[in-house]
Amino acid sequence: QVQLVESGGGLVQPGGSLRLSCAASGSIFRIDAAGWYRQAPGKQRELVAAITSGDSTNYADSVKGRFTISRDNAENTLYLQMNSLKPEDTAVYYCNIRKLLTTHRSYEYDYWGQGTQVTVSS
Repeated sequence: QVQLVESGGGLVQPGGSLRLSCAASGSIFRIDAAGWYRQAPGKQRELVAAITSGDSTNYADSVKGRFTISRDNAENTLYLQMNSLKPEDTAVYYCNIRKLLTTHRSYEYDYWGQGTQVTVSS
């Protein structure tokens, strides 16, 4: 069983920065594809940033140039560095592992973290 634990959310003023972390534990040999999503009140969950096994990344247009997704393969941890935060970035942010290879050499898909609240307000 794989578990994801997120941290790093909080209240920040406009223009500020936060770094979200997502620590994955369990029978993980390798994380192939992962991403961060967010859901604001009354809105659908949307993809914010994604990263592949080859470390290719893609971002929602609304966060390009401000957010950076990265990972530490040795620690099975995913990060989202968020700079120049805006009030419209306020949402619950979710970590998602799309595809991973277990220590049993089988692939598993679609694990989610519990979510962490990010509030951007003065």
